[in-house]
This record gives sequence, C-alpha cells and structure tokens, in this order.
Amino acid sequence: MTSDETGTVTGTKDKDYNLLWFVEACLSNALRLDTYIDDAEREDDQELVELFRKAQAESRKGAEQGKALLATRLGTAS
Repeated sequence: MTSDETGTVTGTKDKDYNLLWFVEACLSNALRLDTYIDDAEREDDQELVELFRKAQAESRKGAEQGKALLATRLGTAS
C-alpha cells in the first residue's frame, strides 16, 4: 500500500513521523512487556520471563537509539 502523504496532512514529513512513531512503539512495547513478565512470573514460567525480558531489553534499545537520533536531528541533547 503506497500513500502520497508527505506531511501535507500531518505537517510532519513521513520519515520524521515514522521515527517518532518508532520511538513511541518501542516505549509502549517495553511498558506492555512489564505486564507480560509479571504474568509469567506469577505462573512461574521462567522460559517466558526470559523471552519477555529479552524482548523488553530490545524495545528499550530501539527506543534509546530512536531518541538519540531524534535529539541529533532536533539539535538537542537526549
């Protein structure tokens, strides 16, 4: 699916919007995984706990990388 939206509707170029969305999605995922970790711990399923913790670490990593890129592009420190 291709769209011609290049910021005329949102006021933000697609690539910038995509970066903002990516950071938000990573942060949201890290928060959601906290619940999943708690659920797995309550059921004493260490295999799931480990999987969700690894996924959470990757989400945090993605968020930090995205925030750093945003800071660079905005000309501010993160």
